[in-house]
Amino acid sequence: MSDTGKTTTKPKKETTEKNSKFAVIKLAGSQLKVFEGKEYEVGKLPGKKGDKIEIKDVLLIWDGKDTKIGKPLVEDAKVALEITSQKKGEKIDGLTYKAKSRSRRRYGFRPQITRVLVKKIS
Repeated sequence: MSDTGKTTTKPKKETTEKNSKFAVIKLAGSQLKVFEGKEYEVGKLPGKKGDKIEIKDVLLIWDGKDTKIGKPLVEDAKVALEITSQKKGEKIDGLTYKAKSRSRRRYGFRPQITRVLVKKIS
């Protein structure tokens, strides 16, 4: 039997530094895994650049040693965020078409996006 030269590789996981905290939070209608000191783009949040937000909807916290899982939320857990910018996202195009009636319509929109910086997970 000959070797075909194929190698199997595992998919890359998100790298975490030793002793770095992360949390899973509920924000803007979706769940998001966040690390301290990193920026994320989420759906539109009320506020201006520089505003501070405190999220209490924390579903899971990992501090490097222990994991706290909420049922459904972790008690006394908070994630401090700071809004870094409010902007529009990339344009999304859509088309509608009805057969046999020569009806065609093209539409598009740009979703509102908020960039947030994770200050502290506690």
